[in-house]
Amino acid sequence: MTAQYHKQDEWWVSPFNVKPEVTSTFNLPKKVEIHDATLRDGEQTPGVVFSPEDKIAMAEMMSDVGIDRIEAGMPAVSPDDYRAIKEICKLGLKSKIFTFARAMQADMDAAVDCGAHGVIIEVPIGYPKLKWQFNWTWEDVFKKSRDAINYAKQRGLYTVFFPYDTTRAREEDLVNLLNAVMNESPPDSVGVVDTMGCALPEAIKYMVRLVQNLTKLPVEIHTHNDFGLGVATELAAVEAGATVVHSCVNGLGERTGNAAMEELVLALEVLYGIPMNYNMKKFPELFALVSKMANIPIAQNKPVGGSRNFTRESGIGVDLVIKEPLAMFGTHPALTGRTGDIVLGKKSGKRSVTFSLEQLGINDTPDDKVTEILNRVKALGIKKKTIITDAEFRQIVKEVL
Repeated sequence: MTAQYHKQDEWWVSPFNVKPEVTSTFNLPKKVEIHDATLRDGEQTPGVVFSPEDKIAMAEMMSDVGIDRIEAGMPAVSPDDYRAIKEICKLGLKSKIFTFARAMQADMDAAVDCGAHGVIIEVPIGYPKLKWQFNWTWEDVFKKSRDAINYAKQRGLYTVFFPYDTTRAREEDLVNLLNAVMNESPPDSVGVVDTMGCALPEAIKYMVRLVQNLTKLPVEIHTHNDFGLGVATELAAVEAGATVVHSCVNGLGERTGNAAMEELVLALEVLYGIPMNYNMKKFPELFALVSKMANIPIAQNKPVGGSRNFTRESGIGVDLVIKEPLAMFGTHPALTGRTGDIVLGKKSGKRSVTFSLEQLGINDTPDDKVTEILNRVKALGIKKKTIITDAEFRQIVKEVL
């Protein structure tokens, strides 16, 4: 598995990414799975409510895109959540279906009753949580975890031990908890959880290695984006050997959101050379559906999902947006189901105008007329403080020509 900084008609990124001095410390796994929590953690975005029908529609499209694991929700939350998870499990999707659970046997029973493949067992370990929210010690956490983990495995569930707020734990508490769990109730994998999004990438690497060394189990990473590092910290975890990254479509999630699924997939495939086998051409359809269901618009400049990521207003190199996109962008628009776009406004140049005229079938326009059209385009863009519409451009052309 070797990353390619240039792949014909798909991407052209930095050749420095693949220098041995950069990659020599990587411990990249051969495969990385996406565990998407949009239907649970994404719904925890303030003001977002998904109906069972919403969740079913999103799960079907996520599976079509290639999501490895879908966290369909928490059955204990409500009868509607229980019904949605059960219906999703009945669909026979390519994605494996997981539920979110407290360390309670009833939650494991609900996961089995719904038909889920696995379960995420959540317990606190962050010291501020233990001190002020629960008034627990690590021993209390272990006692609650042990029976739940063993019961989940007895019931045939793939069991992820999820000591949340991991990055704010006292190291001795985390070490003691994991040692005790491994002695009496080893799960199938362990999550490193940056609940408050407050850990540096290098700190995440340290924690992934720590958990790996203590447990000898696969490590999963779940981060939030409070410092804008959600994706960066999950990628750092992969560099240290994590094999499952948790995400939400469009970066939904509590507060500032979770690591964005689409950014992880693109980065893992393009920047790290880890084959993801995702149908990225279907991304725009999935983004639009989740945005509609959540009633949260996607920022136009959001990485991967933004509507104007491949849009050019500046006149410099404008024709290359269509002819040679990799001269202007790191990835070809078509890789993620997009097209390049030329718009007109304050920052346009003569080539912007002649290109737009050619799109209207108007060629060989005299230079003085091009200049006049450009001046009018700029003036209208400045007046509107935005780009001009196709109709406005056609009107200018009609008046000038």
